[in-house]
Amino acid sequence: MRYYEIIFMIHPDHSDRAKNIINNYITLIKNNKGKIHRLEDWGRKQLAYAINKLHKAHYVLMNIEVKPEIISKIETSFRFSDLIIRNIIIAIKNIVTTPSPMMKLNDEIKEKNENIKKTML
Repeated sequence: MRYYEIIFMIHPDHSDRAKNIINNYITLIKNNKGKIHRLEDWGRKQLAYAINKLHKAHYVLMNIEVKPEIISKIETSFRFSDLIIRNIIIAIKNIVTTPSPMMKLNDEIKEKNENIKKTML
């Protein structure tokens, strides 16, 4: 088993199907005795540059532990899916379970917004 970090971007027109897409990959990983150490749904974000005339995408981050054969299946799935517009798979040395900087930033923004709402009431 090896550790991998996967980030994939879902076509923005299919953001509502993101949970189903993520569940499909979770099922694929778990059915092959893999483990998911971190799963973050970052939601719909602005792209740094347009991809196929798209300016937004739905981002998902996964840190998983699987056999290399399963990574080949996931790569093939990404390659032939019209729903996934970009992806990156990186082999990493250690398990990562802490929230990513992107999630920490989102949490901080939510806290600030809640504090602003409380002060306005």
